[in-house]
Amino acid sequence: MSFVLVSLVSMLFVLGVLVLVHELGHFVVAKLCGVRVETFSIGFGTRLFGVRRGGTDYCVRLLPLGGYVKMAGELPIEKASGDPDEYSSHPRWQRALIACAGPAANFLLALVLMTIVYMGHNEVPNFMSYPATLDYVLPNSAAAIAGLRPGDRIVQFDGIQNPTWQQIFVHSVLNLNHNVFMLVDHNGQQKEISLHLTAPADTDDFGLQDVGFTPVEQNRPLRVAILEPDMPGAKAGLRVGDAIVSIDGTVLHSLTSMVLYLRQNGTKPIALAILRDGKPMTLVVKPKQTTGPDGKLAYKIGFATDPPPSHIERLSLLQAFSQSARDNIKGSTLIVDVLRRVVTHRMSARTLSGPVGIARETGHIIAMPGWTPLMTEMSTISLNLGILNLLPIPILDGGVILFLLIESIMKRDVNERFKERVYQTAFVFLILIMVFVLFNDLSKIPVFAHLKL
Repeated sequence: MSFVLVSLVSMLFVLGVLVLVHELGHFVVAKLCGVRVETFSIGFGTRLFGVRRGGTDYCVRLLPLGGYVKMAGELPIEKASGDPDEYSSHPRWQRALIACAGPAANFLLALVLMTIVYMGHNEVPNFMSYPATLDYVLPNSAAAIAGLRPGDRIVQFDGIQNPTWQQIFVHSVLNLNHNVFMLVDHNGQQKEISLHLTAPADTDDFGLQDVGFTPVEQNRPLRVAILEPDMPGAKAGLRVGDAIVSIDGTVLHSLTSMVLYLRQNGTKPIALAILRDGKPMTLVVKPKQTTGPDGKLAYKIGFATDPPPSHIERLSLLQAFSQSARDNIKGSTLIVDVLRRVVTHRMSARTLSGPVGIARETGHIIAMPGWTPLMTEMSTISLNLGILNLLPIPILDGGVILFLLIESIMKRDVNERFKERVYQTAFVFLILIMVFVLFNDLSKIPVFAHLKL
């Protein structure tokens, strides 16, 4: 099955589940409040199939990107008939609860999914929680120009004391195209560094190697796990099981560091110092120039190494729930911080992704072994969906809550004609945002890279 088809199907599945949960939240609370629900729909457009029960049309529609719950008397353009089971006939506090229920359902789903992950098979690379020590620094890169050196330990990064690599990566993405303050320990002496984090053309593919440095992922030599036939490594005599001690005398502790080193070296021959059955050997290899998936030049020897050491975390229900709650609180804070930075131009809006970006991400995740990556991604997207729906924009749940709050303070309803105009304007605004995000997503795909807004 092609990557495009896998991405499309996985994206529709993920969004379908998240939208179903979101609308189910609205539906359940509306029913509990005694509001008559006319339609519970997954998707928009032409009705494909469904069933009518208890006065509600449960249906699936043609366009699968979304869904909705239609309550009697909900829309501003509808004339209130005065029926007690209409949405507009209920107290404002009940209407606010119904509006909050959708995002709350997404938050709950994110909490449950990560609880299950932490109770199950959660494989975590050990180095992600180690002190952040630099493995390799690319000469003439932004990192090298700023003064970073191999072996430096990052003491502070963007205000975080003794950060983990996970925190460094997240805050690097938050500061793309800006300078970030660092405090590093170099041979026992601390020095301040201002590092400029240049964003790549596709911000979804950002890695720390893009600014010129890599983390120490393990303290042991890299071991050859897979060897490609007819490639320079195999031709030079490299074998599966060989331990790579150094390249041209440089000791490296990750495959990413080796890739970065080869990018600088090009096709010049390199000396691999290896251990084979405990015996030291030196092999001279000339890397082969190839073209990577992104269309950029790459240099290959033709082998893969064992993954860095990791451990399996299996927590009890209470521990898993607590860890999930902490992660979701941090994730919520991070999402809000991202939105704040975009609004204040501290972060490019090009980093935002929509359905196309989600499809690309889920397509890659589906190819990963196990169910943990997909559940983690679904938890993240569900958290995003919940927070975005709470933004105070009319049409969104947050906008409904804002109007109800204003009406509660005024102790009367906002003029319906005015409210209708606001909703129409908000609808146009959201359409423009969707168009921007769509073009933004498409411009990250090489074949559409010429698209600009």
